[in-house]
Amino acid sequence: MMDKNREKYLNQLETYSNSLGIAKNHQGWGRLVDYLYLLDKWNKVYNLTSIRNLDEMFTKHILDSMAVAPYIDSERLIDVGTGGGLPGIPLAILFPERQVDLLDSNSKKTRFLIQAKAELKLDNVEVIKHRVETYQPAVMYDGVVSRAFASLDDMLSLTKHLLADSGCWWAMKSQKTQEELEQ
Repeated sequence: MMDKNREKYLNQLETYSNSLGIAKNHQGWGRLVDYLYLLDKWNKVYNLTSIRNLDEMFTKHILDSMAVAPYIDSERLIDVGTGGGLPGIPLAILFPERQVDLLDSNSKKTRFLIQAKAELKLDNVEVIKHRVETYQPAVMYDGVVSRAFASLDDMLSLTKHLLADSGCWWAMKSQKTQEELEQ
């Protein structure tokens, strides 16, 4: 028998995916819930996120990470300052045919990411423990995504060396974005 929270989250994922126009992916939705539970479990010891409530984690981390999915068309994407794997792991789950690299310099966070990659069987994910300003990929990325990483100016200047000429940036920002754009 499925636990009530899991069933609730799966139903919400289906509704939200439909609203975003994301293809049905029941297996992926299950893996997103597995990731949520894994994030919650490790968060108790490793302090991966300040959010402690599971429902709030689901909304503010899983659903929020999915919001950018309809816009990303990159085949090779890097999530800079990924922390606990957000938005990179949800994107890797939703798009298993795309390569998603997770970049973070924090050892405890990259240990969690390595474990999550293994437990969730994410063959399309690579975990990179490195500082963004000194990381030199062998092949440039056609997409850079980041969520609450830095100001827009800093994000662009710190990641421009990672992006191929025809690549795109996706900055998942808060309400302060308009202020940053006006500067």
